[in-house]
Amino acid sequence: MTVEKKTNYGSITVSEEAVASLAGGVITECYGVIGMASKKVVKDGLAEMLKKENYTKGVVVRRTGEGLEIDLFIIVSFGVKISEVVAEAQKKVKYVLEKSLSEEIAAVNVFVQGVQVLE
Repeated sequence: MTVEKKTNYGSITVSEEAVASLAGGVITECYGVIGMASKKVVKDGLAEMLKKENYTKGVVVRRTGEGLEIDLFIIVSFGVKISEVVAEAQKKVKYVLEKSLSEEIAAVNVFVQGVQVLE
C-alpha cells in the first residue's frame, strides 16, 4: 500500500514504510509516550521496546474508503493519565500526517502495550 499523488511535474509515491516511520516518529515526541512497542507481545505479556530504525514494526497502515487508518502500538510512562496522553497523541499524529501527506486520515488507533517507570 502506497500513497500516490499526481502533480504537474509528475507523480509522487510514498511507501507504507515511510508513512509508518513518520507516524512512529511523531508519536514518540508526544508527552507521556516512552516509545514504540512491537505489534506482537512477546511471551509473559511483556512488550518489546523498539528503537528508532524499527518504528515500522509498531505501526500498521491501512487504506479504507474514508482514507488511511493508522494503528500505533506504544508504551507510556508510569503516572500519567493514559486517556489524555492517547487523545493528544491521536490529534498530533492525525494533524502531522494530513499536513505532510496531503491525504485524509480516517482513524488513528492507539494500543497501549505497556507502562514503564522512567529512570
